[in-house]
Amino acid sequence: MPTAVAMPANPSTASAATTPLAIKRLAGALGAEVRGVNLAQASTVDVDRIKQLLLDHQVLFFPGLNLSVEEHVAFGRHFGELESHPHIKNPFTQHPYLFELAATHGGVADEWHTDLTFQAEPSILSVLKMVRCPPTGGDTMWASLTAAYDALSPPMRELCDGLSALHDAHPHNRPDKMTVHPVVRVHPLTGLRALYVNEHFTRRIVEMNATESEALLTYLTKWVANPRFTVRYSWTEGTIAIWDNRCTQHFVLNDFEGERIIQRVTVSGDKPRGVAPPRWDPWVRPGPLSAASRLDRQLHQFLTREGK
Repeated sequence: MPTAVAMPANPSTASAATTPLAIKRLAGALGAEVRGVNLAQASTVDVDRIKQLLLDHQVLFFPGLNLSVEEHVAFGRHFGELESHPHIKNPFTQHPYLFELAATHGGVADEWHTDLTFQAEPSILSVLKMVRCPPTGGDTMWASLTAAYDALSPPMRELCDGLSALHDAHPHNRPDKMTVHPVVRVHPLTGLRALYVNEHFTRRIVEMNATESEALLTYLTKWVANPRFTVRYSWTEGTIAIWDNRCTQHFVLNDFEGERIIQRVTVSGDKPRGVAPPRWDPWVRPGPLSAASRLDRQLHQFLTREGK
């Protein structure tokens, strides 16, 4: 059952502070539905409560709010500086800080991913509005990367703590846009460790050869998608969702017909911090080039570009 939560009053915003929120936990690993707050008129107290709930639940849903574009953007600014998508253009709604995906224009994000991990400073969180959804299907799933990390065996956690991974924007036809992040990311606010690789943008474990990397990445990306680490949300139009990109992945179920339109505001990121520096040097194929060198070409290009 939903629980009502009232925060202590702040003298300057007493009415906002005493408004109870109905919070319904949606899954064991992550996710909560929140009612009782108008995000279009969110006070400082409201925003502080939402920030804490986001740390607690990792992804939040606010049904039936139907924010306008400007209200959506204004609410996103409470969480930091906004950024547009670096590669993809909106099909319908042109706004410098609003990213739009429409199914009829190929906008179905049906691979597990964390937003924009090909950037050196990936976005810290996203605020999505469901503009139009099909009557059935088109749900979105989120996975808790902290729960996935915690459930690994101690030897696997120790191995992952010492590794880094190459990410790129190949799905956006920009494989030249590359960066390296730790395989295990430490959340700057909670201190929790998250398994920070995804099937959409992560290409290579830097410290392993190509076949070792393929084996480990295949295991980890499948592990993250284990149902016990996930929540599945069935949309209604006008719902707002907020998620923390530092500790979650998400995936759209492409099981629907007709149009599905989302609009997203993205908060500019920070540099992911690992448990410690990588324990090993980047793996570079020894000896002269061979037919198998193609497997290492991208990593070699990145290391050369970075002077490593």
